[in-house]
Amino acid sequence: MIRIGLVDDHELVRAGLRQLISTQADCLVVGEAQTAKQALDLVRNVAIDVLLLDVGLPQQSGSDALDAIGRRSPGTRVLVYSGYPEEHFALDLLRRGAHAYLRKDGDPTEVLLAIRALAAGGRFITGSVAGLLADDLQGPGTSAPHRLLTTRQFQIFLKLAQGAGIADIADSVSLSPKQVYTHRRHLMKKMQLATSSDLTYYALKHGILG
Repeated sequence: MIRIGLVDDHELVRAGLRQLISTQADCLVVGEAQTAKQALDLVRNVAIDVLLLDVGLPQQSGSDALDAIGRRSPGTRVLVYSGYPEEHFALDLLRRGAHAYLRKDGDPTEVLLAIRALAAGGRFITGSVAGLLADDLQGPGTSAPHRLLTTRQFQIFLKLAQGAGIADIADSVSLSPKQVYTHRRHLMKKMQLATSSDLTYYALKHGILG
């Protein structure tokens, strides 16, 4: 039996995953969490083979919890289940210890395939992620600048591009304004941009903002 944990702050998402997993004779949801802190408590207290982890959790992001999850439960395989396109987060999260990256609007059967691949000790790489990995092997010069951002930097980049202020961003991602400003300075340097207007234009040009 594959023991599965679900970490997402939206009950509807967890309910959908529970329903999907309940149809499989070899899979069982053994615990759920809504925040990164709860996720850490979950893997510490419950034996979990595969953890489905959302990126955009409140207070502390799921991506920031990856290292701690790996330390607390090194045997747990992490499947990141995200609403963001692969190009935004996948490579960074795979480097940080995730074993698979799937989009929430993807084929549900891929979730089951990924769970079984991870439970068997492997990884699960979609065609989209494989393409990103191939581009990455050719060197950073072939990647769009926003792909060089860390997960946290990309989250802040998105909010800046949408016109959010430093204080509002700090509150939404549970960082201090000084930390957000530091992230802003670093991401602007990576992307070779000068102003927030440049960020918005870049996001629109690359189809990152709808």
